[in-house]
Amino acid sequence: MSLTAIAAVLMSAILGQAPQTSTRVVMAGSARIERIDISTRSMTVRTPEGVVHTIYVPRDLKIFNELKTGDTVDVRVQEEVIVALARGRPTVIVDSTADAKKAAAGEKEVIQQLKATVTIVSIDPQQQMVVYKTADKRQVMRQVADPKLLEGLKAGDMIDITYTRERAIELSRSR
Repeated sequence: MSLTAIAAVLMSAILGQAPQTSTRVVMAGSARIERIDISTRSMTVRTPEGVVHTIYVPRDLKIFNELKTGDTVDVRVQEEVIVALARGRPTVIVDSTADAKKAAAGEKEVIQQLKATVTIVSIDPQQQMVVYKTADKRQVMRQVADPKLLEGLKAGDMIDITYTRERAIELSRSR
């Protein structure tokens, strides 16, 4: 085996073990406000396609205080998923929201963060589907929005999954 081939194998092994992060916009566009809850700074909106979202609005988006039911707004919300190979044993899903909020320290508004160590049962790259098993022996099937999260993974791998949902990051009145 040539030195180049050995280096390529080593690099693919190293890259395969690096955490994969995917940040995606889960909602972006116009929506009509159906309900506003001032105490939780949340609003329920309906898109033109009829999809309903509940959106949490951070305090720095001052426009929230000016909105009312029936207004049409432009909004963008994102989420982040991190997948990394793990050592040890599978765990149950743990709500790590409080720790994530402390760690973010004003950089971003985290409304929920969940973590678990799971064992991959199967992967269907064409359908972007993964089946994994949790510590309590439940098998869960999920569609993966970003195929790069599946790169380098195979049945039997143990992985750490961190899912972070953020608040609205942009909000404005539609023109």
